[in-house]
Amino acid sequence: MPSFRTRHAVSHTPEQMFALVADVEKYPEFLPFCTALTLKRSAKDSEGRDVLICDMHVGYKSINERFTSRVALDRANLTINVDYIDGPFRFLENKWRFEPDPKGSAIDFYISYEFRSRLLATLAGAVFDRIFRMFTGAFDARADVVYGAGGTLRAPTEAPNRP
Repeated sequence: MPSFRTRHAVSHTPEQMFALVADVEKYPEFLPFCTALTLKRSAKDSEGRDVLICDMHVGYKSINERFTSRVALDRANLTINVDYIDGPFRFLENKWRFEPDPKGSAIDFYISYEFRSRLLATLAGAVFDRIFRMFTGAFDARADVVYGAGGTLRAPTEAPNRP
């Protein structure tokens, strides 16, 4: 199953970066290929975490898809876990973790996925690693816009994993 992992540091606090990633409704303003995002429901789970149900619309060339996810926002532990509900994937899991770093925060990003359609997997699979690198860069750039310039302290380390 294809996956992608990166860990890198930015000059913004873990709390700032958590808030930025948690603000899913703003994604169409800055996230490449995100054409729309609809928050369908927001609630608290039994552990007190905010849980969002979202439809994200993505487009790249001739590919336009919508998928629904459950986003669990754990502010106490500065983690965000995204679980797939419906759409073009057979499986999709996404995790964010924000940790203190001497000059700001370290961000761990992980995603694992499998498309339902072999054709879609072939078409999109070739560009997904590049897209995920663009996504993480877009969040870093957005943080500079929202919280003030500071930029990335160290270059991201990407680890695309293929079966």
